[in-house]
Amino acid sequence: MSHLPIASTVEWQQAIDALQIKEKELTRAKDALAAERRRLPMVSIEKEYTFEGPFGQASLGDLFEGRSQLIIYHFMFVPDETDVCNGCSMVVDNMGHPAHLHARDTSRVLVSRAPYDQLASFRERMGWHEPWYSSFGSDFNQDFGVTTDDGEGFALSVLLRNGDDIYRTYFTRGRGVEHLGSNWTYLDLTPLGRQEAWEDSPAGWPKTQPYEWWRLHDEYDD
Repeated sequence: MSHLPIASTVEWQQAIDALQIKEKELTRAKDALAAERRRLPMVSIEKEYTFEGPFGQASLGDLFEGRSQLIIYHFMFVPDETDVCNGCSMVVDNMGHPAHLHARDTSRVLVSRAPYDQLASFRERMGWHEPWYSSFGSDFNQDFGVTTDDGEGFALSVLLRNGDDIYRTYFTRGRGVEHLGSNWTYLDLTPLGRQEAWEDSPAGWPKTQPYEWWRLHDEYDD
């Protein structure tokens, strides 16, 4: 295997400094994109959906678990499937502890079209703890654009709840889910964002100082 050029420490530091200028530009561009995402229009979800989960039947509102925001990862798992999606499994493997999302009034769940018994069995095998719901028998996957005439897909949706009213605020699929895995990337996809003072958010959005709200995941006050 050929190796990269060998440089002196000074040359290496110069190269790092030049690259980090571009990395900072990308960070600022991503911040601007997140600010634009927080201002996207919403679509009202009028249809009633029924899911099957660990405690039996659940409505779409139940998936929020009492919080205002909901991140749904549409896990590609169809009825009677024997080969489970490796990519979706890798995404879930990298999902961090949900307490930090919960502290920002945000829940995260998995939804698949396969019956719940299939999901529960595979969840136990993988040692996952993410809430996983089955949309089997409903139009949810079709309505949310993850089951199409071309087959089953994987994607991510973000929803906002205001009382009994539920809105869909964001959707991405394909390589759009590649960067998932940290609390920051998940919160950046939500309409409320990280809820930190430095963010460019609409007037009236909840905000606190960065760092101050961070806790160990077992030290948040529910």
